[in-house]
Formats: sequence, structure tokens, C-alpha cells
Amino acid sequence: MLTVIGCGVQGRSQLLALSRVLSVERVFAWDAEPTTASRYADEMVHALGCEVQAIADYREAVRASDVVVTCTPSQRPLLSAADVPSGCFVAAVGADSEAKQELAPDLLARSVVVVDVLEQCARIGDLHHALAAGALRREDVHAELAEVVSGRRPGRRADSEVTVFDSTGTALEDVAAAALVYERALDTGAGIELRLGG
Repeated sequence: MLTVIGCGVQGRSQLLALSRVLSVERVFAWDAEPTTASRYADEMVHALGCEVQAIADYREAVRASDVVVTCTPSQRPLLSAADVPSGCFVAAVGADSEAKQELAPDLLARSVVVVDVLEQCARIGDLHHALAAGALRREDVHAELAEVVSGRRPGRRADSEVTVFDSTGTALEDVAAAALVYERALDTGAGIELRLGG
């Protein structure tokens, strides 16, 4: 089971990406605007062919989920340690400035924390708030994403671990996504080639 908190553009792209690597059978969708969650559910049912349900209370759904994605502009914690079950993976992608926060410091303190870029997350991610609260130290962060992907650091080590990915976004991720889009466009003959200059 998967819960998406925040049903905007980022919520759509996150769920579509997850459906490429996970067997997604049931999705709960929550947004601060209930009509946005309903539209999202309708759209994603057709896109994925699985059950997608708009919900009014995300906490109950999170407690039953294996994967949770938060992609909101929230400036207060939406999830705490008590909300997230053992073995859950939480992708926190909304906090990308000092004022934004989706996860309470106690959740990060309880979790194996992976960040996209440590210095950036320590300044503007959910990690920033956990550090400021004294719930975590930089050296408590398990790894940067590149370390896990390259095999220099392990990913999940036990089924019971709560894993949090604190993502503030990096230029390298954007370049990798753009390169993939470009390669797919070349393969399918999509798009228009523009030649700049003389």
C-alpha cells in the first residue's frame, strides 16, 4: 500500500515513477484541497490501472502503508514517528527551503536517513529541522543517495527499518532526467530539433 500526501504535479510524477519500480496495487491520496485529491485519484486510476482513493485523513492511511511520499509546501510537520509503521519507506520531497517542513524531528531520529545532498538538506530539507531541534547530528545521516546507488553504502538492512529519503532536489538529478527524456525522444522520433546559432 502507498500513500501520497500532496496531489500536485510532483505527486503525479512521484507516483508514476514509483509505479515503474514497485508493484502498486492500492494508493491513498491526500491533499489540503479535497477536490484536488479527488481529481488526482480519478486521473491516476486511469494512468496506472490500480485502485487510487482520495482520503480525508492521511494518518490512518500512512499507518497501513509500505511507502509514503510527501510532496507539499507545508511549513509544519505532517508526519511524526508515531504515524509511520515499522518497515515503511518515506520519500520527503516537499521541503526545499528553510521554512518548509513535512517531517517531525522525532521521525528522522527514529529512521535510517538518506539524503540527496547532505550539505543542502542540512540547510533547507527536513534534516535542517531535525538538526536544529537536536534530534539528529550530521554524522547520524546514513548516506547520500549517490553512496547507496553506487553500492558504497547499503540501502535497507532490515525489513523493520523505517527509511526516510530527504530530497531537496539537485541539478544532477535534473540533468539525468533531461538526458533520459532526450534519449527517449530520439528513440521514438518525438520532438523537434532546433539548431541555434549561424
